[in-house]
Amino acid sequence: MGKLKMFSAILLLVALFAYVSNVPVFAQVNADYKSPIVNVVKAAAPAVVKLDVVVQTEVYLDPFIREFYRQFFGDIPRQFEDSNSVGSGFIITKDGYVVTNYHVVKGAKQIKVTLLSGEIYDAEYIGGDEELDIAVIKIKGAKKDLPTVELGDSDKLEIGEWAIAIGNPLGFQHTVTVGVISAVGRKIPKPDGSGYYTGLIQTDAAINPGNSGGPLLNIYGQVIGINTAIINPTQAMNIGFAIPINTAKRFINQIIATGRVEKAYLGVYVQTVTESLAKSLGLKVTKGVYVAQVEKGSPADKAGIKEGDVIVKVNGTFVELAEELTSVIRNYTPGTRVKVTINRNGKEMVLDVTLGTLPTTTTTTNGGQVAKEFFGMSVSNITTDDRNKYKIPTGLDGVLVRKSTNSYIKVGSVIWRISVNGYAYDIKDVGDWNTVVERIKKGDYVGIFYYYNGVRSVFSFRY
Repeated sequence: MGKLKMFSAILLLVALFAYVSNVPVFAQVNADYKSPIVNVVKAAAPAVVKLDVVVQTEVYLDPFIREFYRQFFGDIPRQFEDSNSVGSGFIITKDGYVVTNYHVVKGAKQIKVTLLSGEIYDAEYIGGDEELDIAVIKIKGAKKDLPTVELGDSDKLEIGEWAIAIGNPLGFQHTVTVGVISAVGRKIPKPDGSGYYTGLIQTDAAINPGNSGGPLLNIYGQVIGINTAIINPTQAMNIGFAIPINTAKRFINQIIATGRVEKAYLGVYVQTVTESLAKSLGLKVTKGVYVAQVEKGSPADKAGIKEGDVIVKVNGTFVELAEELTSVIRNYTPGTRVKVTINRNGKEMVLDVTLGTLPTTTTTTNGGQVAKEFFGMSVSNITTDDRNKYKIPTGLDGVLVRKSTNSYIKVGSVIWRISVNGYAYDIKDVGDWNTVVERIKKGDYVGIFYYYNGVRSVFSFRY
């Protein structure tokens, strides 16, 4: 009986062994594989920073309400309020210079920089440019060499290659998203309607609010772009844009050295070619930018560009809108040689143009007068570029509003007349502006005649 039990046990073990031997055993797939993206993040993330920005804005009161309070309680002190925002940036030097978007730090009262390690530093605004949307800040008080990231070459990008974004979307620090380069050379309108971002990199790596100013990296861990904009997620998904790093590289050293940028200009009055314009003028092309006038002695004039030409490309980039041409030229520094392709009476020609320095937009007249601020507005004389950018008619003279804290007259408006207590004064330049606003006294009735976006309007108030 004992032998029978032993035999049964042996049979059971044999059966179990046979069963187990038939169960498939899987080896780990790609056991030694490591994504190269991991290495990119390890190398670049320490140089990516979170920016907490405090902006102070003036609380603007309607002038009629202000006047009511003034009559009964005296002058109202200027009132301000703080608002907070989050953005990203990346360190480019061991002593703490950080590149970001201008719109991230515009008007900053306070900037806090948080490193991957958790260290928090104050930072100071060094300079930047709103039109280019590029800015540089400097970390203060760092007691050691800071981690940096290498800048790549965005001119060599190929559609389909990896794109890695690191930033702080919605405040989630050091979030990594991955995609590809979807397209290059894209243009999108700016939110304020003042022109276009041009030459942008498009990617499907997820970009969200808070990513602005952070790096877009290639598979080698080099910065190829500055994450800047997204398409409204209610309209589309995974369409983000970055400023090419080569555009930023042209201006970064200028900003560090002087706090501002010197941008190029061409020296032409232009308008977009439309079907009606092409037919009425007998143009041989239906797309491009029509040259209505060439400034004497300008880079365009010296290169041989003439009135009636149609500009179709700049350095191989197609231009179809007047504002687009202005934005493309702005992406270069003075002295840069560019190839401008024109169509002249049906014949296409390529001209070499050495771009000049954009005439200053400082608020001075030829006599050195500084434009006085009035009613929360800073103004300057109108340049050729302003006429193109803001679509100002050639025959309209006045002063251009550069900054405005009131909600009635916007940046880009042309003030061409001011009425004071029933007397009207034409404004042709900063000198006229100063003469009039210096005379305005408390209690005067003021009417400001201005032009904006194709419409002439008047705003009146009691000062």
